[in-house]
Amino acid sequence: MSKAGDLYGQSLYDLAAEENLTEKILGEMETVRGILRENPDYITLLSEPSVPKNERLSLVDQAFDGSLEAYHLNFIKILIEKGLLREYSACYKRFRKSYNEAHGIADALVTAAVKLSDAQLSQLREKLEKISGKKVLLEQKTDPDILGGVRVDLEGQLFDGSVKGRLSELRRKVDDIVI
Repeated sequence: MSKAGDLYGQSLYDLAAEENLTEKILGEMETVRGILRENPDYITLLSEPSVPKNERLSLVDQAFDGSLEAYHLNFIKILIEKGLLREYSACYKRFRKSYNEAHGIADALVTAAVKLSDAQLSQLREKLEKISGKKVLLEQKTDPDILGGVRVDLEGQLFDGSVKGRLSELRRKVDDIVI
């Protein structure tokens, strides 16, 4: 995460917390982040120094006015004015991290060879909540290269129950014995 993203994301979170708007702004940030990811040319346009600053700010007003909390809209304008709009995703990540810490939430990325059923995800979530002592939000990813089983990244802690992971561990043990 970038220093600017950390600083600005935390500043927005602190303001949102004071105004009791953290949940609302987090949802808005997820939406805006998705829009910016799908439209990278929009970021380029809003970051282009040859376009007068007041025109770039006017474009943001036209696109988001009325649909975003005023603090959030002004935050985006500050990033544009400072030439930091490309840091928006890093700001979101910092905001999200602070929100999760304040609300006892942990993000987990689950990688499996095939898509897991809702029942399997629910069971996995329960186990991860017991391990972490936090409410767990699961994001699922499929990767046929892991062959079978699951790999879970829970706040930087890796639980590898994949066939690929087990084979790699077995290969390391055999290499240690042979060498």
